Amino acid sequence: MISPQDLAISGAYILNPKVMSDDRGRFSRVFCRETLMAYGCDFEVAQINSSLTYFPGVIRGLHFQGDKSKEQKIVRCVAGSIFDVIADNRVDSPTYGKWFGAVLSAENREMLVVPSGVAHGFQALEPSSEVIYATSANYSPEDESGFRWDDPFFQIDWPIKDIEVSEKDRSWPYATDTKRGG
Repeated sequence: MISPQDLAISGAYILNPKVMSDDRGRFSRVFCRETLMAYGCDFEVAQINSSLTYFPGVIRGLHFQGDKSKEQKIVRCVAGSIFDVIADNRVDSPTYGKWFGAVLSAENREMLVVPSGVAHGFQALEPSSEVIYATSANYSPEDESGFRWDDPFFQIDWPIKDIEVSEKDRSWPYATDTKRGG
């Protein structure tokens, strides 16, 4: 069974899988559609992705898919640890303009459910941190969008201040410079 925990962002959850251990190892369920549906999250897996980040401080994001291909995500760190962040840029949301961050790690096994339309990103906290995430829609390059990691609208407090960001993520606009934010 997976035990969801409500967050400060509307429609977002931390999932705490129940881990069963014995002398052979351990087992946990990482996805249960029935449990998610009980919390109003109708999640159907369309794609599963993996991301490996070599160095602490690297930020990937903040990304989201536009209106034509909105996607929900379930994010889990399977090696190392990350500071996982969601920023609510849905202007019709009661939590618009808020952000939430949590440490996801191979050790704590927690997962983050990201609602569709919410920007998502993470910062690697350890070397060789690997993230696996399921999405409810296929990736659409023409509908990809994002905001800068240092957007003053959200004021995200990243734990590692010495950061590295890709050229692509550096080129995203600030939320206040787009129709979707500010």
